[in-house]
Amino acid sequence: MSVGHTLLGLLEHGPRHGYDLKRAYDEHFGQDRPLHYGQVYATLSRLLKNGLIEESGVEQGGGPDRKRYAVTAEGVTDVERWLSTPEKPALYLQSTLYTKVVIALMSARDAEDVLDSQRAAHLDTMRELTARKARGDLSDQLICDHALFHLEADLRWLELTAARLTELRKQVRP
Repeated sequence: MSVGHTLLGLLEHGPRHGYDLKRAYDEHFGQDRPLHYGQVYATLSRLLKNGLIEESGVEQGGGPDRKRYAVTAEGVTDVERWLSTPEKPALYLQSTLYTKVVIALMSARDAEDVLDSQRAAHLDTMRELTARKARGDLSDQLICDHALFHLEADLRWLELTAARLTELRKQVRP
């Protein structure tokens, strides 16, 4: 995920200071990986340097003054370009799991054990995500669905690979 583009998108709703941007980011996108303050301010510095945001005043409070930032027209154009550019589908043509299965077969280890332990790990994660989805709001449900669909695809691959182990074993053994 592009943190810079996400912060720009959040700034389209109006000027904000770094603390408020971090809070909004974490609320909408950072459930599993909240932003660090250092990353927020480093990203804001880069966006400011590139002319995608500008300072729009200072808020005074009980602590240090807080600079407010606003998105520029160039920043809005950058967000529009980012939103209209499709993400490259992630191809897992050389996954670690595939490598483990082949190495297990090449070394005469039990590749079924590798597949079984991975299947168990996937199912545990799917149970956790299903529970999280049941108690989550719509945003959390959509995030969990995305992860669950990927895990389901992995499980289909695990089953297919298990069914083909005898054939694969013949191809990879030296």
